[in-house]
Amino acid sequence: MGITKRTGTAFATLVAGGVLLAGCAGGGGPSTGATSELTNDKVVIGVLNDQSGVYKDLSGPNSVEAVRMAIADYQEKYGDDAVASEIEVVTADHQNKPDVANTQAQAMYDRQNADIILDVPASSAALAVSTVAAEKQKLYINIGAATMELTGASCNKYTFHWAYNTQMLAKGATGLVEDGGETWSIVYPDYAFGQDMLKSFSEAVEGAGGTVNESIATPFPNDNFATFITKAQSTNPDVIGTMQAGGDLINFVKQFNQSGARDTTTLAVGLMFITDIHSLGVEEFAGTTFTDAWYWNYDDQNREWADRFMEITDTRPSFAHAANYSAAFQYLEAIQRAGTDDADAVVAELEGQKIDDVFLRNGEIRADHSVAHDTYLAKVKSPGDVKEEWDYEEIITTLPAAQAYAPVQESCSL
Repeated sequence: MGITKRTGTAFATLVAGGVLLAGCAGGGGPSTGATSELTNDKVVIGVLNDQSGVYKDLSGPNSVEAVRMAIADYQEKYGDDAVASEIEVVTADHQNKPDVANTQAQAMYDRQNADIILDVPASSAALAVSTVAAEKQKLYINIGAATMELTGASCNKYTFHWAYNTQMLAKGATGLVEDGGETWSIVYPDYAFGQDMLKSFSEAVEGAGGTVNESIATPFPNDNFATFITKAQSTNPDVIGTMQAGGDLINFVKQFNQSGARDTTTLAVGLMFITDIHSLGVEEFAGTTFTDAWYWNYDDQNREWADRFMEITDTRPSFAHAANYSAAFQYLEAIQRAGTDDADAVVAELEGQKIDDVFLRNGEIRADHSVAHDTYLAKVKSPGDVKEEWDYEEIITTLPAAQAYAPVQESCSL
C-alpha cells in the first residue's frame, strides 16, 4: 500500500488554538535529502467542517485527528527526505451554512495561507468552498458532501471529490426494488444534498422497475419529522426512503420507529455512518440495508488503522474519518512527487492516479476529479449478532469501483 505502519499514538506535535505544527527531525526547512519548493516554507492544510452540529460526530474534530495521523505517517515514511518538512493544520466550524463556509474558506486561503482545504460536509457549503477554491486557484478535496455537482456542471480544476456521491449511495435502492420494494415515498432535506439524493434515488428506483409515489421536502436541519412521516405513509408504500444524515437521520429514525411505521413499511436509509448507528442503538436500525463507502472492521488493514484511531479518539472511525486520512496522505504524497506545494503541480500529480490505501481500494482519480473506488452493500446487524461494540455492520457484497460509480459526467469541463 505504500504507507508505513506506525505503532503507538504519541507523535511530535504542537497543538494550540486549533492549529497543529508538525516538523521532521531534520528541522524546519527543506532537508538535504529532498529538493523542495514550498510557499511560506511550509504546507498548510485546512480542515473545514461541522464541529458543533448535526454532522459533528460523523466527521468534525475527529477528522482533524485523522489528518494528523496522515501527517505523522507521511513524515515517518520519508523522514529527512520529506519535501513537506513543516506542516500546519488549521481548522474551522462552518456550521453547515454556505455563507459561513465561504467566509471561512476565504480566511483559510488568504489569511492562514492554506494550501488545501479538506472535508466540508453539507453540499451547499461544499459548493460554496469549491467556488472559492477556483477563484483562489488553491486545492480543495471534498470528503463530507455527496452532491454530484462537485464533479458535474460546477466542477473546476482545483476541486476533487474523494469519498462518495449520491449516485453511488443510490446503488442500494436497486436491490430493495428487486426484493419487492416496488413503491416508494422519499423524504429528503430541502437543500443541495437532499435534492441530489432525491434525483439519484428516484432514478435508481425507477430504473429497477419501481415507482416513487411521494417526494417530500423537509427543512434542514430539523428535529420534528412526525408530519412528514405521516404524509410518507399516506400512499401505503413498500419503502419509505429517508435522505437525512447525521443528527437529522437519528431524529427521523427514532420518530419513524415510534410511529409504528416499521410494522408495515421497510425503511431505506440513503446515507448512513457508523456513528449514527452507535448514537441511536443498533436495535433501532437492525436489518436496514444501505451503501457504505468504507467499514472499519472490513479486513485486518482497516481494523489496524481503526485501532490506532481509537487509541487517539476513543471512538471507531466513520468512513469520513478514514477518507480525510486518505486525502491528506495522498495530497502529501503528490507534493513529495512534485517537489513543491504549487497547486497546479500538485493537481497534475493527482490527476489519473490509481491508489490503493486504507480507504481507497482500487481507487482512481478520474478526468472529472471524482474518485472512484470499491464500495459496499451493508446491512445493520441484529443486536444478538453484535460481538463487540461498534461492530454493527454485515458487509453483504463488494461493489467494484466501475459498478459503484457512474461514468464521468459530460457536464464537467475542467
